[in-house]
Amino acid sequence: MILGITPQRDPQTLLDSTMKAWGGRRDLWVFGYASLIWRPEFKATERRAARVHGWHRALQMRSRVNRGTPQCPGLVFALISGGSCRGFVYRVPRANAAAELERLWLREMPTGVYDPAWVRCRTMQGPLLALAFTLNRASPNHTGTISDAHMLQILRSASGRYGSTLDYLLETETALRENGIRDREIERLATLARRNGLAG
Repeated sequence: MILGITPQRDPQTLLDSTMKAWGGRRDLWVFGYASLIWRPEFKATERRAARVHGWHRALQMRSRVNRGTPQCPGLVFALISGGSCRGFVYRVPRANAAAELERLWLREMPTGVYDPAWVRCRTMQGPLLALAFTLNRASPNHTGTISDAHMLQILRSASGRYGSTLDYLLETETALRENGIRDREIERLATLARRNGLAG
């Protein structure tokens, strides 16, 4: 448990149910759409470009640990229902998957905020199911649409154990651009930050 943070849902229970759904009979695939692209921190033996339909990447999830604090929440990306999302899928060999998934859980699920889901991914090599970190629109941690003024306030002030929300946004923008992925809303938010003197 993170000091001073009471998980909304038990992360271990969510991990156990995810492990059960995976079953351990095959390699594990994980879909990365933001920081898992530029800082995966788990051992994968293959990476494929992938698209998920029915979900889109949005900077609309409150972060009270990784990119903010309880007193000054930041934001992180989540997969929200609707649209589509380009990213990458990572293959973790079955023999190492349980240990790597536990490591990933400590990073992504310290307070049990995300909704782990198995999403169908389209790749050049064919479709596959991958674990993704999604967020229900009904969650209290889903912000919905954020005004530019409020977004700038968060980008100026919010920072957590892995750094600021601003850095997280800009790192994701860079990683997507370098991998040939266009996300117009991320590009717009990064431009907004630069025009307001928050980044060079």
